[in-house]
Amino acid sequence: MATNKIGLNDKEVVELVDLLNDLLANYQIHYQKLRGCHWNVRGNDFFTLHLKFEELYNNAQLTIDELAERVLTLGKSPHSTYANYIKVSKIKEINTEGLAPNKMVDAILEDYKVLLDLEREIIETASENVNDEGTADMITGFVKFQEKTSWMLRAYNGNK
Repeated sequence: MATNKIGLNDKEVVELVDLLNDLLANYQIHYQKLRGCHWNVRGNDFFTLHLKFEELYNNAQLTIDELAERVLTLGKSPHSTYANYIKVSKIKEINTEGLAPNKMVDAILEDYKVLLDLEREIIETASENVNDEGTADMITGFVKFQEKTSWMLRAYNGNK
């Protein structure tokens, strides 16, 4: 069995890296959507949402870096072009200009559903197929943040 530099099976790591690169692509589109919401939010909720979107895009930026570095740690290359991100991402771009604040929040909540589904798949693959506790632990941290943030955004928007 061929292993990489951190002792994981090379063949098993390929599937995991593909999933991590898919997650990276989705995060890049999500990040840009958060930036657009931050720039274009208007109305009575401006101060609250402007700061919240900034907090979320800063978190997304750190997450993107962690994902890319994890792919490198696994001995592979992270994807790095927007053409690839747009092609691969399940999260779609939206035009945030003129979008109502509650619709912005709804769009971010939809992104979190996509991200959480991908992250749960990665945790399962990392834990059960690859024995990669490092990746599983990292992704679990992302899940915890998104679950809590989703609850807060739903509460903000008056959703359950």
